[in-house]
Amino acid sequence: MNIEIERKFLVDNWDWWQSGLAWLHLRQGYFERAPGYALRVRIQEQKALLSIKGEAEGLARLEYEYEIPLQEGEELLAGFCKDRIIEKTRYFIPQEDRLWEIDVYYGKNRGLITAEIELPEPDCPFRRPAWLGRELSADFRYSNENLARQAAPSFV
Repeated sequence: MNIEIERKFLVDNWDWWQSGLAWLHLRQGYFERAPGYALRVRIQEQKALLSIKGEAEGLARLEYEYEIPLQEGEELLAGFCKDRIIEKTRYFIPQEDRLWEIDVYYGKNRGLITAEIELPEPDCPFRRPAWLGRELSADFRYSNENLARQAAPSFV
């Protein structure tokens, strides 16, 4: 069992950008909604992952993630997720003993850039970079599951 604790923010500008950043291209889709959990399939590079995420309790939620064959991941994405899919490029920015994940979205969410940081505890302090905008952690409209279903609200 893994408990995921993360905070999510809008990114105000491109000041975070540096050449040579590590990155991944991600396509991920969500199955039909079910009360209390989310089921996601993600394709990243030549790897597929199936994730089950529990209902959030504050900033924390249970998460189980399993690698599956790439072909099965593609089939699940096409057959079960249909139009509940997002595409994004994720960049990784190390900061002290933490790692910021910056997501640049495409398609219906083009122009949206978010930053996430995973924490060991909900109230764990971290240094806030100058390029962070408002916090989205409690705004379900910006959850990846919701962004896969409908475009982000105005974020400018």
